Amino acid sequence: MRLAITTLLAVSGLLAASLSVQAAEPSYQGQFVQGGIVFGQTDAGVQVLLDGDAIDTIAPDGRFILGFPRDYEGPAKVSIKHANGSVEEFAYDIGDREFNIQRIDGLPPKMVTPDPKVMSRIKDDSRQAREARTERFTEKFLENGFIWPVLGPISGVYGSQRILNGEPRAPHWGVDVAVPTGTPVVAPADGIVTLAHPDMYFSGATLFIDHGLGMVSAFLHLSEIDVKVGEVVKQGDLIGEVGASGRATGPHLDWRINVGAARVDAQLLVPPMDEAQKAANANN
Repeated sequence: MRLAITTLLAVSGLLAASLSVQAAEPSYQGQFVQGGIVFGQTDAGVQVLLDGDAIDTIAPDGRFILGFPRDYEGPAKVSIKHANGSVEEFAYDIGDREFNIQRIDGLPPKMVTPDPKVMSRIKDDSRQAREARTERFTEKFLENGFIWPVLGPISGVYGSQRILNGEPRAPHWGVDVAVPTGTPVVAPADGIVTLAHPDMYFSGATLFIDHGLGMVSAFLHLSEIDVKVGEVVKQGDLIGEVGASGRATGPHLDWRINVGAARVDAQLLVPPMDEAQKAANANN
């Protein structure tokens, strides 16, 4: 299912409206849908809560991001707590989406459940990924919006799920772009590298870029990583090369986005692939 969205080409500029101390409502850019990402702007110095939980990172000028998981039902309850103790509350309906479910039966057990011998490695990979997502930055890394990290045929989408031998697997959290090994991967937005792992069990060579305000991109199954942890990258910088490392059936880039703990749909940040390819061809 394709959802229309305005490409976020200048997020901070679009969200920089000045609000009074008792502003009626924050301004937003994005979509209140399952898997959606919403960029918000409110007063400087306030606290923002989503469903009663405080947003971890708010910029000094009041910018913040909301992320809605795949199965989020809503309504989303946003509270703005001012320094004087006053609280404003708003509720937003969340659009439902349909996700592809595929059932596959008759598979050998080893193809459904990992060998117990590798479980400790899998748990350590998860720990490293979790820790890499706990960094919090408020720099204006997002002011140029997002571009595709690589262009090509889309072979997998956010939210799809397989049921193997009757056991539901975790949904697919990224968008897969099937291109040859060695295809350059560029930074979709400015940010700081927080993970550069050469070989995780499932995701192979894995790279994380923190774009600020709790938003983190993950790039999976790479053949090469061309940046280091702590390095600041700009949109369009070379960060790695496509591969088929980890548990992959062929070369492709799996690009994922987290907003805090919420796994959201990266495709909602960029124009449709065919439009991006046409624009690239026109500029060549």
